[in-house]
Amino acid sequence: MTELDTEILVVGGGVGGVAAALAAASAGHRVVLTEETDWVGGQFTAQAVPPDENPWIEQFGSTSSYRRFREGVRDYYRRHYPLRAEAAVLADLNPGAGRVSKLCHEPRVALAVLEAMLAPHRSAGRLTVLLQHRAVAADVSGDRVDAVTLEGPDGTRTTISATYVLDATENGDLLPLTGTEFAVGAEAQAEYGEAHAPEQANPANLQGITYCFALSHHAGQDHTIDRPRMYGFWRDYTPEFWPGPLLGFLAPDPRSLEPVPRTFDPNPTTDPLAISADQSADAGDKELWGFRRILARKLHQPGAFDSDITLVNWPLNDYWLRPALEIDGVTTAEDVALAHDEAKQLSLSLLYWLQTDAPRLDGGTGFPGLRLRHDVVGTNDGLAKSAYVREGRRIKALTTIVEQDVSLDILGPTGRKRRDDAVGVGSYRLDLHPSTAGDNYVDVPSVPFELPLGALLPRRMRNLLPAGKNIGTTHITNGCHRLHPVEWNIGEVAGQLAGFALRTGTEPHHVGEDPAVFEEFARVLDRSGVERRWPDVRGY
Repeated sequence: MTELDTEILVVGGGVGGVAAALAAASAGHRVVLTEETDWVGGQFTAQAVPPDENPWIEQFGSTSSYRRFREGVRDYYRRHYPLRAEAAVLADLNPGAGRVSKLCHEPRVALAVLEAMLAPHRSAGRLTVLLQHRAVAADVSGDRVDAVTLEGPDGTRTTISATYVLDATENGDLLPLTGTEFAVGAEAQAEYGEAHAPEQANPANLQGITYCFALSHHAGQDHTIDRPRMYGFWRDYTPEFWPGPLLGFLAPDPRSLEPVPRTFDPNPTTDPLAISADQSADAGDKELWGFRRILARKLHQPGAFDSDITLVNWPLNDYWLRPALEIDGVTTAEDVALAHDEAKQLSLSLLYWLQTDAPRLDGGTGFPGLRLRHDVVGTNDGLAKSAYVREGRRIKALTTIVEQDVSLDILGPTGRKRRDDAVGVGSYRLDLHPSTAGDNYVDVPSVPFELPLGALLPRRMRNLLPAGKNIGTTHITNGCHRLHPVEWNIGEVAGQLAGFALRTGTEPHHVGEDPAVFEEFARVLDRSGVERRWPDVRGY
């Protein structure tokens, strides 16, 4: 057993975890950052999810450090890729020309940029990064976490003592280990009066997970994979609320639930410079190849690439048969392992269906030239290193963000819930994917919102902070707080808050209780480039 001591321990190296570690280390604090996979970056990298962002992201609506990351991605392509001259000079370069985001990019590029941002702090000795480590136990005294024990890839254990512990895991793994009060699944409508909450509470009602994968297409070649073990099941699976088989190009529109055909045409001849990515105007999900494309060959010099690369995170491979989370009295570790296996089989079955049975525009079937890009996601099976987790455990917080705080239908297009303790901003639709309780999409327009400090403060624990999508939301409001820029904002504020408490000898809860202390902390956020208020923009 190895023992370490640090000021701030960040468990989970995803989007929020990296932002938290950067914020705390930049303020001069000793930080240990741990991550279950061998890539930091979470949604950006190990989960292979191009960033979903608000439509104003190029001007405002994120922290300065998040914008530095975005510009770092663009600079990486400008320096290392054979871009066409007219693409290279674009200030708003979209490397993949995908429709889901103004910055669709490859996971490895995001990893390179994040590693570069962390590098000076590692060299200075302020930051230690432990990859392939997962939390397995915690030492707790009353309402404080004294230490967390992590298990490494060879089974050895490391116990890390810290003054502040940040939970940036995808599922809120530290919450049950430390006895922190948390919520999971769907709250009953009666609890918070949310219009779209179910009548009955259901802890096992979680949005589906997705194992993303990357594809290129090479006409005249055959890259068909072996028939997946569960292909027969997934080929024939027809959800009750779906307009046909899940493996098919007819799927609900998330906003209207009307059946809408999707198209799939690899390597279109359209100039990618003509693509506009604005989900407020067009969700972009009807043309699947271009939806989450992460490399557009026609942005580059002729002959540099013989195919685009597209990222498959579609309605067709969302998995919701069972919760991929241990829930007391409902699921076990064995159930969770089964869920992940079935989710992987779904994604592989989707690929096999595309290669063999999918209808083509020319009347034929199958695209055998589709090549699974193991190299893009860095795995042997060709699937992302970890599942895209939309929803896990959430702290029971001093402030719980509810539907009435963010719904456009309730607040109106110019309405706002103004927060006296605002520590950030966000904007995204209340976008819930089909869930393990058999719910279809719940997709509700929202207004731009402010993040309250109270949503980051557990009701009882004094030195544990959430640093990702495990803040005080509900099942419903998780839908607009779970994407990249908001998660980064949450993590950055958690790292700043822990550092501020260390430097001033106060506690995070006191920052929320004393207006004068909060204003001092707010000035720290302002100086570091954390936007806490929106200008006059409208919801979508």
